[in-house]
Amino acid sequence: MKEETSNQKSIIIELQKEEYAIPVEVVGAIERMQHITRVPRTASFVKGVINLRGVVTPIIDLRERFGMETEDYTESTRIIIVHMGQYNVGFIVDAAYDVLDIPEESIEPAPQVIGTVDADYIKSVAKVDKRLILMLDLEKVLSQESYQAAKSSELEG
Repeated sequence: MKEETSNQKSIIIELQKEEYAIPVEVVGAIERMQHITRVPRTASFVKGVINLRGVVTPIIDLRERFGMETEDYTESTRIIIVHMGQYNVGFIVDAAYDVLDIPEESIEPAPQVIGTVDADYIKSVAKVDKRLILMLDLEKVLSQESYQAAKSSELEG
């Protein structure tokens, strides 16, 4: 009798040629880049707000949030709209790919040191075929300081 393995459905995103995973159940939409209205006195990684189908949504540049080198936005740059509690937040990423079923047995705890991104933002690492995919810890990405900045920009917008 074959044992049923469970998979974690994730959207695969790219930042500086590395692949990251965001659980599909928190992703509301994947949007092309659009005009972002800057909000004064917010953290530098909070790019501002967009009006997405009548909902004012704060936008965070994940490259800047992770302390990566910033680059100009391209045709493949996307905004991932994520539902965090009662708020929506948009993350700017280099690219977004399809949904991937990541087998639970391929997921391991994150090592303490991860090259380009502060290890606090990584929940775990998945080995899928020959790929290493870093699983983001969205609560830590939206730590109290960035969450407050995003929330206040939403209120001001």
